[in-house]
Amino acid sequence: MPSRRDTIADDLRHRIVTGRLKPGDRLPSEAHLAAQYTVSTPTLRNALAVLQAEGLVEKVHGKGNFIRRPVRRITYVGGGRTPDRRIVDLAPLSVSVRTTKVRARGHLAALLKMPTGSPLTEILCLGHEGEGPHSLARIYVPCDLAPAAALRESLPYEEIMTGLMELRPPPAEVREEISVRLPTSEEASTLRISSALAVLAITRQTADVAGRVVEAALLVLPGDRADAVFTAHHMIDERPAKA
Repeated sequence: MPSRRDTIADDLRHRIVTGRLKPGDRLPSEAHLAAQYTVSTPTLRNALAVLQAEGLVEKVHGKGNFIRRPVRRITYVGGGRTPDRRIVDLAPLSVSVRTTKVRARGHLAALLKMPTGSPLTEILCLGHEGEGPHSLARIYVPCDLAPAAALRESLPYEEIMTGLMELRPPPAEVREEISVRLPTSEEASTLRISSALAVLAITRQTADVAGRVVEAALLVLPGDRADAVFTAHHMIDERPAKA
């Protein structure tokens, strides 16, 4: 027998998919909905959390719950990159970029294979669709490979990426770790997503021919708006067969 939570979620979901509730519509207050379904407020919130995790409902702090508009999907292309390919294709979105100086510590120091406290440039790229945040990328580069003059915050995202590729040695190896997890509270707040919505978390490490890590990227892509594609290139032995 379905729980009250699931019954409420099913009813609201049906009203959304049939168009009775339209994208952008604001739902009645949680107290009003709880009274309408004759359940407690915690039960009602659990039902809304199901729809938030499915990407159907969005909770805006201080404003209430809204029916989400369809979100544009983007594709992460893994398996290495050529100079004209992005870490993630943010072209359909507007992107705000912020660069700051930070120190390598903990996991970041290990990822970049640098002593703790080494200076880094952090490039924070936040994709936007309309007024809403869409996806998040943090890129870290050793300071000697990213002069501040080349990374002015006023530059467009594509110019910053192009500048980085020109400054650092050509990549020889790219290592990627992919996981699906729940967002941290900071990520959920930045991206305005439910803490119950899984994200695609990608850690990317790029090294040059000498083995030096020249770039690390930490990407957070909400699961309702991202796909990942990986292509493996196999070497073919074209030597003639022995007679």
